[in-house]
Amino acid sequence: MALALGRPVQKVTVAPALQPAGGVRLGACKIQKGRFKPSGDWLEDEVLILLAGMVAEARFTEKYCRQGAAEDLRHARRLLQSRASNERQLERLERRMLDKTGHLLSDEGYAKAVQMIATELEQKTTISGRTARHLFQQAVQQAS
Repeated sequence: MALALGRPVQKVTVAPALQPAGGVRLGACKIQKGRFKPSGDWLEDEVLILLAGMVAEARFTEKYCRQGAAEDLRHARRLLQSRASNERQLERLERRMLDKTGHLLSDEGYAKAVQMIATELEQKTTISGRTARHLFQQAVQQAS
């Protein structure tokens, strides 16, 4: 999702890591700091990136693994709270963002990119941002 939104990726990993506050992170996409062209809405982009792992996984498992994505979901909800005046509105906004993430990832090129990057991660556990970008661009071109 970060690549689809024009964010520069430093590396992607599926290696489990302990979190400072306890718990285990099952994977991560480290986004490079520096220049990038945000789309129209920075906060929405951040939420889409946070939700993308869980949504991409659900394309294969047919259900959201909220426990595995708990940290990303907490962060997304904290961001979305600035746009919601009550819990009901927050839940609707979260649902809308989940739907939008699913819609974006259903694009043929993006779906192929997820598959190609996942296959590479199964073999290597961690890949560079350069490799992720190459696979993403290759998938998008093949789908065109």
